[in-house]
Amino acid sequence: MEDHHLEPKIFACSQSEILAKKIAKYYGVKLGNVVISRFSDGEFQPAFVESVRGRRIFIIGSTFPNSDNLMELLLMLDAAKRASARHITAVIPYFGWARQDRKDQPRVAIGAKLVANLIQTAGATRIMTMDLHADQIQGFFEKPVDHLFASTLFLPYIKNLNLPNLTIASPDMGGSKRAYAYSKHLESDVVICYKQRLKANVISTMELIGDVKDRHVIIVDDMIDTGGTLAKAADLMMEKGAISVRAMCT
Repeated sequence: MEDHHLEPKIFACSQSEILAKKIAKYYGVKLGNVVISRFSDGEFQPAFVESVRGRRIFIIGSTFPNSDNLMELLLMLDAAKRASARHITAVIPYFGWARQDRKDQPRVAIGAKLVANLIQTAGATRIMTMDLHADQIQGFFEKPVDHLFASTLFLPYIKNLNLPNLTIASPDMGGSKRAYAYSKHLESDVVICYKQRLKANVISTMELIGDVKDRHVIIVDDMIDTGGTLAKAADLMMEKGAISVRAMCT
């Protein structure tokens, strides 16, 4: 008979081991033991060293490129399912491939939906992630999704800065909802950057919607790749008369 009162077990994919150790320590349990066998052609195989039968387990692993990170999470989910874990939560701090949340041009994939399908098929019974690049990605899953927000940590920190004339900024139109959510809690103004890209990671133009003159600006964003958008937005705001520009990103 399964003992539903047993403590949950926490395991980590290799790229999230440092974070997983901190979570396990905070929770008061030892991080579960996983070994990964690697082959000369690049193939690898994770294996649980301890029993997970009938247990509630959490597998912590981000899925940002390269694709080995996603594949490692999928293999661990499948291994847990085949080892008869009772409940498997995939904890994904960084949900990779999230830019591909819609078909915005002909003959392209909806990568975020594909990743969601893979995670569910591999064996996840629940998904926990943070600051999704697009909120609608939650709807790509048939399993329950816990969508957490870094604002629970960032907002108290911002308030403790006691900045006068505070303005919250989004570096692009896609992040405007996040910026407005912060501004509502902080009772501050909002500005939005409107950008046009020549191609991926190359910005042709950027314009500022709103006034930052004599303001302390905090840019909030969910993703930094090259940092080009963030740097260009900060430069633009300083040119427009901002006193200071800070960035808070997950």
